[in-house]
Amino acid sequence: MVASQHRRAAEVGAAVLEAGGDAIDAAVATSFALGVVEPWMSGVAAGGCMVLWRAKEQKAHVVDYGMRSPRALDPADYPLAGEGKAMDLFAWPLVKDDRNVQGATAVAVPGVVAGMALAHERFGRVPWRELVAPAAALAAEGMRADWYSGLLIASAARGLAADPDAAAMFLEDKRWPILGTWTALTEKRLDQRRLAATLEAIARDGPKALYGGDVGAAMAKDVRDKGGCLSLADLSAYRAQLAEPLEVAYRGGRVFAAPGMTGGPALAHALQILTDVNKPSYADYARALEAAWTQRLRQSGDREAPGAPPACTTHFSVVDRQGNLCAVTQTLLSIFGSRVVSPSTGALLNNGIMWFDPEPGKPNSLAPGKRCLGNYCPAIGENADGARFAIGASGGRKIVGTVMQLASFLIDHGMSFEAAFHHPRIDMSGTRPVIADLSMPARELRELEAAFPVRTARRLCFPYAFAVPAGVLREGELNMGCTEVMSPWGDAVAERTT
Repeated sequence: MVASQHRRAAEVGAAVLEAGGDAIDAAVATSFALGVVEPWMSGVAAGGCMVLWRAKEQKAHVVDYGMRSPRALDPADYPLAGEGKAMDLFAWPLVKDDRNVQGATAVAVPGVVAGMALAHERFGRVPWRELVAPAAALAAEGMRADWYSGLLIASAARGLAADPDAAAMFLEDKRWPILGTWTALTEKRLDQRRLAATLEAIARDGPKALYGGDVGAAMAKDVRDKGGCLSLADLSAYRAQLAEPLEVAYRGGRVFAAPGMTGGPALAHALQILTDVNKPSYADYARALEAAWTQRLRQSGDREAPGAPPACTTHFSVVDRQGNLCAVTQTLLSIFGSRVVSPSTGALLNNGIMWFDPEPGKPNSLAPGKRCLGNYCPAIGENADGARFAIGASGGRKIVGTVMQLASFLIDHGMSFEAAFHHPRIDMSGTRPVIADLSMPARELRELEAAFPVRTARRLCFPYAFAVPAGVLREGELNMGCTEVMSPWGDAVAERTT
């Protein structure tokens, strides 16, 4: 079973499972496919993290492939603009010309290809080429444009128009989002042929195509030609890392999360607070999350702008016949990343530099060769009865609270997987008011309002007031999957059985 924010990518992963691949193989194939069908969310220029469970070992592992700042980056090239705060995702002081947000100066060293390669080398069994090839085929066809892609492109059209190569890929006449006709009789597709060639090179030559090879040289040259500082040496030096997960004992079960520069430590902190609460309520969730974010913000300086749009992130989860599970989150950071396309590779580039505080002297201040601080939070959990789940979400700082609540719905409240995904959630990302789902029962809303200032919001397909989760569950020999109920493209796809 593969649960993904895009059904087509989930189908690619499920086909790998049908052909005898394991959960890791399916994750690799799904990852590359998502970079084609959700190019504004992920891709070869993204970063992220994977938490996985190996049934044979009965052990969890973490593959960390977060972004880094280029080694030639000079913080002096990002002067503060004076008064005001940035409002794209983080409430940092404004930088002159938004150099840390948009354009080639915002591009960090990507990690997705290295992360998938490390996971495959350590745990996979299907040949690498066979896992990347489906994504190359999808890119050769081009992503089909529909109303939802048009909506997302329209939301970033002004920024995309500033880069000729991004405008050529996503806009008509360098102004309008590419759309199918209203009758859906005329199909339009993005031109992703250069991306297809890039994926074919990665399929043929492996990760070295990007990290030291011709693809990497071309990408680095494109970035530098557009004013950035990414180099082939940065790519050659990049390494994904294996790490031991954070493990939180919880109600007779366990939750495994990523350590380090992720949302995992905040999730672990919040769950530890909830261990003292029997059958936690929404007010308990808000208290736990507020405490966890207060500590994180004090130590990291990672402050999200109030009312900011959700981050350009995607999540998918996989479970196979043997009970191996993967929870994978990857991101370009902002929607459409830096809004810059590398013309030689066809890749939409990240804006990972925005993760850093441009003000010097802070724990997360901008510096060369430094790891980016992310909020992605893939997790593996199990309840006291031995059922295991792999969950995660997209949505910036909204992610941690969503993962925590889903884990609690399943473990504390004994909900079915489907019920947990449909159940109302809150968002408490360290700043008040708490955002509550308008469909929350009146009694529980009153209890929350007695403890916190609250604003209600509807669950919509755009914009998202809450994070966008995807997950799989294994209960005995039964596998199941769910995605965000309001996601137009999300779906869980099972391998076909004979």
